[in-house]
Amino acid sequence: MTGPAPEKPTADQEQPWSSRTTWLPDVVAGLTVALLVIPQAMAYSVLAGLPPHYGLLAAGVPSLVASFFTGSATLQTGPTALTSLLTFGTLSTLAAPQSADYIALAALLALIVGAIRLGIGLARRGGISRIMSPPVVQGFASAAGLLIFSSQVPAALGTLPSEQGVMARAWASVLAPSSWHPEAIGIALATIFLIFAGRRIHRTFPGVLVAAVLASIYSVVSNYPPSLIVGEVPKAALALNLDLPWSMAPTLLIAGLVIALVGFAEVVVVSETVKTDPSQTWDPNREFISQGTANLAAAFVSAFPVGGSFSRSTLSGLAGAQTPRAGMVTGGAVLVFLPFAGILATLPQAVLGAIVIAAILSLLDPRPIHRLWKTRRSDGIVAVATFVFTLFSTPHVERGVIFGVALATCVRWSTKRKDDQETRA
Repeated sequence: MTGPAPEKPTADQEQPWSSRTTWLPDVVAGLTVALLVIPQAMAYSVLAGLPPHYGLLAAGVPSLVASFFTGSATLQTGPTALTSLLTFGTLSTLAAPQSADYIALAALLALIVGAIRLGIGLARRGGISRIMSPPVVQGFASAAGLLIFSSQVPAALGTLPSEQGVMARAWASVLAPSSWHPEAIGIALATIFLIFAGRRIHRTFPGVLVAAVLASIYSVVSNYPPSLIVGEVPKAALALNLDLPWSMAPTLLIAGLVIALVGFAEVVVVSETVKTDPSQTWDPNREFISQGTANLAAAFVSAFPVGGSFSRSTLSGLAGAQTPRAGMVTGGAVLVFLPFAGILATLPQAVLGAIVIAAILSLLDPRPIHRLWKTRRSDGIVAVATFVFTLFSTPHVERGVIFGVALATCVRWSTKRKDDQETRA
């Protein structure tokens, strides 16, 4: 027999929304994150294959909706690098990036991801998030980091290669130094410097925003090439849209399932490590519901799949977030900014590329895979195999996750069988 279940905290204990002492910290944290997410969301939108302003839609409404359901005070929902890469990998072979068909497919994909996550949460099957073992996650994340980095190389170098494919475009840019644009390279390096140097000045220093503002001013006062700036930013209007290509839903189902699970891995990390209260426990079912509703909201405003951002959630915690209201403030601030998004038209694309590169540099660290290899050879093999398969399956990077999970399952089954035989012997 088991003892009585531990008493669950009351709603007020989980989310002290009414406490006056939490209002100011939440507002400060929410606005601090908003300063980061506006240019970052635009960068991730480009990475996902959509026009930059769709990132603002993905950062505004989903963050606002998720705040009503999440149990984490620091979790910030919106565009993320991994989810954007998976979105691009899924849709780039089905429609031309940034086209009307592509944008509609992205919204449908968000709807599928949202429905799957919401279904998992309502069915209380949140434990499925553990299906991806650490070796699979590490191998895929490392490959994704390399692909994301490669995708931003042309923007950082100021080149416009015509080759198709992430790696092909990167190589074409690197191997043609005569096409490099010195000013774009300088802007990219300055952006990365401001992001990392700013953190040394103060942990909440808005290095991304400072870089974006300075670079925009420079592009106006200098003779910066119009082909290397963001260009006209249409007013992103909030409107409920259900005119989606429903007939493509079966085609997107497997990719939607992979995104729903892979993207949730970031939520797990955030919820377990970024806490204002170390004693706080988290409910995966509840977070599946919050992320599911966030993606449904993204679909309804013609945005793309979203997830929990580790970098922005960390910043929210450092800025003093006390309740999920901080995410609500972030989303609200982004929505207030929407009518004024046109001021970002002069923003150099090199800034967006550098923002993404700075965000994923930690994924390029080979040491985690090396440690897996040294600690347990079978885990190292799974990680390396997943890494290689993900690269070779580009642009269908979701296949790397499927392969890794299948390989890890086979390895576990083989190891267990061997252990059982040795025990019987």
